[in-house]
Amino acid sequence: MACGDNKSIAFVSGNFNVVHPGHLRLLKFAAEQADALVVGVNSDKASGVTLPQDMRLENVRSIGMVEYAVGLEVPADTFISELKPDVVVKGKEFETRINPEQAAVDSYGGRLVFSSGELRFASLSLLEREYSGADLTAIRKPVDFPERHGFDISGLKSTLAKMSGMRVLVMGDLILDDYVTCDAIGMSQEDPTIVVTPIISKTFVGGAGGVAAHARGLGADVRFCTISGEDEFAKFARDSLEEQGVHCDFFPDSTRPTTRKQRFRALNKTLLRINHLRHHAASTDIQRKMLAAVEAALANCDLVLFSCFNYGCLPQDLVDAVAVKARAAGVMLAADSQASSQVGDVSRYKGMALISPTEREARLALNDFESGLAAVSERLMAKARAENLVITLGAEGMLINTLRDGALRTDRLPAFNLAPTDVSGAGDSFFMSAAMAVRTGADIWQSSYLGALAAALQVSRLGNIPLTVADLVAEIDETDFSHD
Repeated sequence: MACGDNKSIAFVSGNFNVVHPGHLRLLKFAAEQADALVVGVNSDKASGVTLPQDMRLENVRSIGMVEYAVGLEVPADTFISELKPDVVVKGKEFETRINPEQAAVDSYGGRLVFSSGELRFASLSLLEREYSGADLTAIRKPVDFPERHGFDISGLKSTLAKMSGMRVLVMGDLILDDYVTCDAIGMSQEDPTIVVTPIISKTFVGGAGGVAAHARGLGADVRFCTISGEDEFAKFARDSLEEQGVHCDFFPDSTRPTTRKQRFRALNKTLLRINHLRHHAASTDIQRKMLAAVEAALANCDLVLFSCFNYGCLPQDLVDAVAVKARAAGVMLAADSQASSQVGDVSRYKGMALISPTEREARLALNDFESGLAAVSERLMAKARAENLVITLGAEGMLINTLRDGALRTDRLPAFNLAPTDVSGAGDSFFMSAAMAVRTGADIWQSSYLGALAAALQVSRLGNIPLTVADLVAEIDETDFSHD
């Protein structure tokens, strides 16, 4: 077992027939005592064991805070003498009993600590499930839309199959999303402030990095080109993406940190978001290096996705230069430019096969907050010279626009998921999957439907967890349908 040269180790052992809240409180306390938590699961011969060791090990390994779970075929004190953990944790009820572990830790200078954890963490398993589980019961797939546009929902599986091996280059702003789930303690008596205690912290690679991870999850061969800070957050993002199979071209910028957004949540609601970022444009030297990397990649590329969050990664000169080189190489282009807490202009991405702004982003691009959506769509398509425009409308679905034979065709697709858990990443997953579908040769109606399905799956869980082909195929095969 290798926990790293400098990692401190906490150790807990037991039968773990059924992992209950008491175990979770104890394990959380132990995990807080060291860098890595190792859990020993007693052999089938131990007193009180009622389930096979393999099954008990599987249950313990599924707990996020456990770094290593091992089957014990020797007494715990013997294993401790070999492992030499920095701290051994036992339940408070063992404090007044004889503990063979004491002699083991004394032999090498470790510590034996007694604690059963804090009672308010009894719901920890539910909080863990908030990140890993997805509530798919709220997803309903419209049937009128496919009928109007002459395609069968099950046929989208062949579109997904064509995405396998597609060579995708993603350019844009890297963002790390930190979710800090807290226990709400109450109201401060000194001032009107909500008081919380952090329980679980999860970090996801988001922004354009999330787009790259989603595309990789759908089977594409993905290269991701971005700027980052010179910090541990950049290393975390690179390591995470490369572990998923994304090829990374990170260009460090000493004048900025790696963009990071912290969300503090309690009772399934986000209380506060803190942004750690700088949004000045990348230097001309960094732009030159990025363009050189892109030019080298275009020889083996099918699709370029501009995923812009307007934090300085994609200055106009760089966008224009990449677009010229991509068109010369016969590579399709698509763009998404987000403007939530920042200001952007999606119309600066000219001649894209697809752009997918929100209504606010579309209106910002035109400085028009009064005209009807149909007029906004037509004007934005003309200004951006886009082949396809999808304006996303949140709970109201999306408005799809396409130019065919010189005529503008429009249709509306309702939202598939009316009870989202977390809307972060919805636009990214729609943009990525719809653009890839267009690149396979699917029309905008099929592509938008597939993108809407991807977005519905994404918002059904907390955090920007990459989608997979299996996720989408399973939902395509589901029989929950509705009429538009």
